[in-house]
Amino acid sequence: MKLIAESGSTRTEWALVEDCHIVQRVFTEGLNPYFQTRREISRSVRLGLPELFFKKKLEQVYYYGAGCTTNEKKNILGASLVAQFKTPIQVESDLLAAARGLFQCEAGIACILGTGSNSCLYDGKIIIKNVRAGGYILGDEGSGAVLGKMFLSDALKGIAPKELVNDFYEKFRISANDVMESVYNRPFPNRFLSTISYFLADYLDSDYVYHMLTGNLRNFFVRNVCQYDYQNYPIRFVGSVAYSYADILRDVAEEFGVTLETIEETPMPGLIEFHALNIEEV
Repeated sequence: MKLIAESGSTRTEWALVEDCHIVQRVFTEGLNPYFQTRREISRSVRLGLPELFFKKKLEQVYYYGAGCTTNEKKNILGASLVAQFKTPIQVESDLLAAARGLFQCEAGIACILGTGSNSCLYDGKIIIKNVRAGGYILGDEGSGAVLGKMFLSDALKGIAPKELVNDFYEKFRISANDVMESVYNRPFPNRFLSTISYFLADYLDSDYVYHMLTGNLRNFFVRNVCQYDYQNYPIRFVGSVAYSYADILRDVAEEFGVTLETIEETPMPGLIEFHALNIEEV
C-alpha cells in the first residue's frame, strides 16, 4: 500500500492507495516549509490525519508540496513525515505533482492556478524549464491570492464598486483595519487573500470583477506561459482557481491561440495512475 499526498498552501490531499484504488482519502490543512517549522508540520500531520493512516503498513510515502523547491525545504518535510510514518519518504514539489498528474509520461506544459500559481515544461520524466513563480508578492499571476490582493487594494483605495466592497465587509465580517491585520500581521496571508477569489466568483456579472479576473489570467499567460515554446506543446491546468473559472480560463487561452482540453481541480487521479506504473523515479 502507498500513501500519496499533494499539498498546496491551503489544503493537503492524502490518499491511501492499493494498486490503482483509493482505500481512503482525507483533506487536511496545507503545509509549507517556508512558513512552518519541522515541529509544526509534524503536529499538523499527526492531528489532522485519522489514526488508520499511521497503522497501515506502507511501502512508500510520496509527498508533493508547495515550498518543496530546495533540498533544505524537502528535508524539513521529509524529516517530519519519517517521524510520523516510519517508512521511506519521497518529497517533491507540487509543480512535479501537477506535471505527473496532468501528463504522466507525456511531454507538455503544466500550469497550476490555486492559492498561488506556477508552471513548467515537462519532458515526460523531469521538469526541464520553470518560469519562477515569484510568490504572491512578486508573482503568482492568475492565482487566488493575487486576485484577492487586487480586489483588496482597490477596496482600500476606494476604486472598487462600493456595493461590492460593502458586501465583502459584511460577508467576511471584517473591517478595513482587519484586512490590514490579516495581510501584514497574521499567519498565511496568501490563504486569506485566496479566499476572496471565492467571494468574487458570485459577482462575475459585474464588469469590474470580470475584467479584473480576465486581466489576472491574461497576466499568467503573458508572464508565464508565453515564456515557453507554448505553441508546440499541449498545455493543461490544475488547481482550484483554474477549475472554478474553467470557462473564462478557456476563453482567455483562446486569445493566445491555445485550446485547453484538460483542466483538473486536483492532480491526485493522475498521480495515482503515474505511481501505479511503478516507474523508477528520477
